[in-house]
Amino acid sequence: MLNQRLQQKLLQKLSPQQIQLIKLLEIPTMQLNQRIKKEIEENPALEEGNVDADFDQDTDDKEEKEQEEVSIEEYLSDEDDTPSYKLKANNYSSDDDRKEIPFSLGSTFHESLLAQLGLRVLTDFERKLAEYIIGNIDDDGYLRRELDAIVDDLAFALNLETSIEQLEHILEVIQDFDPPGVGAINLQQCLLIQIRKRDKSNPAVVLAEQILADNFMEFTRKHYDKIINKLNIQEEQLKEALDEILHLNPKPGGGFADPRDQTNRPITPDFVLENINGKFEISLNERNVPDLRVSKTYSAMLDSYSRKKAKKNRSDKETITFVKQKLDSARWFIDAIRQRQNTLLVTMEAILEYQKEYFIDGDEKKLRPMILKDIADATGLDISTISRVANSKYIQTDFGILSLKSFFSEAMQTTSGEEVSAREVKSILEEAINGENKKRPLTDERLTEILLEKEYQIARRTVAKYREQLGIPVARLRKEL
Repeated sequence: MLNQRLQQKLLQKLSPQQIQLIKLLEIPTMQLNQRIKKEIEENPALEEGNVDADFDQDTDDKEEKEQEEVSIEEYLSDEDDTPSYKLKANNYSSDDDRKEIPFSLGSTFHESLLAQLGLRVLTDFERKLAEYIIGNIDDDGYLRRELDAIVDDLAFALNLETSIEQLEHILEVIQDFDPPGVGAINLQQCLLIQIRKRDKSNPAVVLAEQILADNFMEFTRKHYDKIINKLNIQEEQLKEALDEILHLNPKPGGGFADPRDQTNRPITPDFVLENINGKFEISLNERNVPDLRVSKTYSAMLDSYSRKKAKKNRSDKETITFVKQKLDSARWFIDAIRQRQNTLLVTMEAILEYQKEYFIDGDEKKLRPMILKDIADATGLDISTISRVANSKYIQTDFGILSLKSFFSEAMQTTSGEEVSAREVKSILEEAINGENKKRPLTDERLTEILLEKEYQIARRTVAKYREQLGIPVARLRKEL
């Protein structure tokens, strides 16, 4: 049985403007410029220009403005009453290809390998095998797929019957390509391919090849005493051989410049901090962010047509609705940009006030423990908003460009009960490791004792965690001759 009834609900929903602001908060300055350009392209009612400049124009130019003013009627054809279905064409098939204009970015790593393959004398069958193997090589230059699995793939996918021996022969051809070491199945083979291409008249190169071929396990574990005893060599000879090995490239494909790779692009700071006579001044980096305003042409168009007393047909109403939507969207976007800039400044000023001692000289030991809630309480903003502001944002200071995330750290207590930042502990840990005797590097247990001597009571597993976060290997791998 169907019946009707009233029900009252209280829901929290984000408006389109709030969603737009949230998205704008997350993106850094470099992407903000691209986002603004995209909005200008999509919304004709939004244009570049300073709003205040409109008030500086002379009123004597009124006649010129009237001549330049575009009426909405110019956008309406004489056949406004024509049914909408007659204005559309649907004579395209869904199978039609969309032709894109190609443009060149240069050759990628795999394209370089295929180009070198074209210079080798191979049969059509061998060339197909080589192309398939190159397609399975990772971006760092390694072939990590088993050859027997590639044999099965070729049989099922390309209907090509081959053998492991044939693939090994083709792989040897590929391993002769540049960069040296490409096509290796593991690190040992990669280093051996490279060292075998060096000058064999150098005794250090010959010894390095012998170490990689017969003592690779001892080399990776830095058991240098075992290598010296096993090969009956002097420590100085081992040093020269290790120097040759350390000049090899463990990731041959990684050194190839991919034109589409954007990971190594320079960092553009979102904030600029200046210390002028002991007084901090913080500003937003807006060099590439254009001023925005609502198009006066569209505003005048809507205003003039709204005063029109003639009866408006359906097409007229749709046009008015379109113009109004674009004008509202432009105003919302400009307001969202302003709110974004204001939120960023308020948050950064709160961080600056909280970490004022640190920003004086950049000494990490002066960093106070700080979490997102501390800044949220200081600004009155939500924790999620602070998190979005801190994410992917950077500040330019007198001592470098720093990530906003680096100012946040958990609190730890010393033996005297004083709260210190985890960044401070990491800084002391890094100093201790940098000053250690590389022949006898400090173990995690010894590092724990050093920190305890400085009144930092930290467990050994925490020391190991901090060491890993700093990208420092264990003591055994830090050992040097």
